[in-house]
This record gives sequence, structure tokens and C-alpha cells, in this order.
Amino acid sequence: MPKITSFTPIVAAIAIFLTPMFLGCSTEELAEQPAAGSNAAGSSVVNPLLGEEALQGEALFNTNCSACHGLQATGTKLGPPLVHLYYEPGHHGDGAFYRAAQNGVPSHHWRFGDMPPVYSVSTEDVGKIICYVRTLQKSAGITDDTWC
Repeated sequence: MPKITSFTPIVAAIAIFLTPMFLGCSTEELAEQPAAGSNAAGSSVVNPLLGEEALQGEALFNTNCSACHGLQATGTKLGPPLVHLYYEPGHHGDGAFYRAAQNGVPSHHWRFGDMPPVYSVSTEDVGKIICYVRTLQKSAGITDDTWC
């Protein structure tokens, strides 16, 4: 059994703080950020029944996006919620998600800092992530459309 020293909690705290930075998140907090776990209306996201593509998108999202955008895309102190009216299809179409993953995005709606490119996801992966996010948006009442 490894010996636990008084430095272990300090090292753990530093690792938790720095991990999002290595994933490309900014630590700048948002003044107008909705509460994590809520959509634009402030209600919790209903866990929708996910089809195969959305299930694959959920796994990809959790691996590549959730550190900043939160589980179920509800946002964190490090990145905005994607289950929000700002990201509804009429305002941020699917092309915006593809461009964000490929090129990154300068900060514009929120004060989290710029989003860096996400090189770990392919174009096909982004399509599955979009399917998942749009399914969550539909379950939250942000869109009525079926995306996948």
C-alpha cells in the first residue's frame, strides 16, 4: 500500500485545477453563466432516450467535451452550456459545431476565453456529437426538430 503524505491532497488539488487547462479550457469564470445542470429556462435537462448515433455521440462528448461543457452539455465554470438557446439550430447551426471543433472559436457569447480546436475528434465524430447535443436540446424544449 502506498504511503500517503500530507502533500497528497495538495497534489490532487493542483491536478484537478490544471486538468481542464490541458484539455483546452479557460479558467475564467462567466458573469452571466446559467447554473450547471440547467438549460436556458433554468430547468434540468431530461435524459432523453438516445438512438445509436446519439449514444455514440454521448460517449465522444463525455471523452472530448464534457470537461468544459459539462455532463449532458449543461456547462461548467470552464465552458458554456450547449443546451442553451444560444446554441439552438437557428443561431448556431451544425456547421458552427464542425468549425468549432476543427478551428476553435474566439470568445463571443460568454467570458470563458477562446475555445481551442479539438484535434481528437474526426468530422464523423463531430457529427455524432452534434446528434447527441441536438437530442439533449430537443429534450430541453430548445428545438422541436429530430436530428438523428
